[in-house]
Amino acid sequence: MAFPINATIYVKSVAKSYNGLKALDGVSLEVERGEVFGLIGPNGAGKTTLIRILTTLTKPDEGFAYVMGFDVVKEPLRVKGVIGVVHQENNLDKELTVYENLLVYGFLHKVPRLRQKIEYLLEALGIKERKNSLVSSLSGGMQRRLILARALLPDPPILFLDEPTTGLDPQARRTIWDVIRKGKAQGKTIFITTHYIEEAESLCDRVAIIHEGKIIAMGTPDELKSRLGEFVLEHIDAKGRLHQWFCKDQEEAYGFVREKGIPLTIRKVNLEDVFIALTGRKMK
Repeated sequence: MAFPINATIYVKSVAKSYNGLKALDGVSLEVERGEVFGLIGPNGAGKTTLIRILTTLTKPDEGFAYVMGFDVVKEPLRVKGVIGVVHQENNLDKELTVYENLLVYGFLHKVPRLRQKIEYLLEALGIKERKNSLVSSLSGGMQRRLILARALLPDPPILFLDEPTTGLDPQARRTIWDVIRKGKAQGKTIFITTHYIEEAESLCDRVAIIHEGKIIAMGTPDELKSRLGEFVLEHIDAKGRLHQWFCKDQEEAYGFVREKGIPLTIRKVNLEDVFIALTGRKMK
C-alpha cells in the first residue's frame, strides 16, 4: 500500500469495536518525521485504543496502520524495534530497584553503552537519588518518570506517550515536558495523547481532536483556534448562565466591550473552546 514518503506514522480508515461498541470509527491521520503530534479528547474517546493499535497490542477490525513503513499487524516485531512506549498502565517490576528495572530492560533490548545511558536518563528525569530504591517505595510521579526513562533507554526514533502526565504534580509534569522537548530537538517523532489543553498547546506541532471514535478536526493549535477567533469574551448573567462571544482580534474584542456596556472578562481562545464548539461539551 502506497503512503506519503514523509509519514512516519500513517493511519487509514482504522476502526475497532469492543462488544459491539465502536471505539474507533474510520480514523485516518499522518504524522511526519520529527513532529510532536497530539491526539486530544476526553476519556473514552478512543485515544488509548489507537495507541494500542499503533504499538501492536491490539489489531484493528478495519483499515491499515504503518509505523516507519512497517505494517502494525503483519510486521509487529519490526514496529516494536523502532518505538518506545509509555502506556497508562504501570508495568514496572516493583520488587526491583529503579536501577535494576532499567538494567533488565536494557539487557533484554541489547542497548549499547547501557550503564552510561541509565545514568544519563536517571539524571535527566530527576530520579538519580532514588536509583537504589525499590520501585514499590516510589511515589506515582517518580514511577511515571521511571517508565519514561525505560521507554527512552533504547533511544527509539518514535515515542508513543499515552496520557504521560495524568495525575502528576506540576513539577513532575514540567520535567516530562522538558524531556519531550529534548526528544523533539533530537529529531524524534513523538505521538502523545492527552486531555490537558495546556499540554497540547505547549508541546504539539499539530493536534487531532477525537470524539466518540472519530477525528473531528486536525491542524496546528493556532490553526484550530483561529476558526473561532483570537479572543473570547465571557459574561455571567444574573441567573448564573455563561454567555460567550468570540472576536477575531483585540480591536474587535475591545470594541465589543464598549458596545455591550456590561461586565465582561476577556481571554485568549484555547483548544477547549474549539472542542466545545465542535461537540457541545467540555473536554473532561
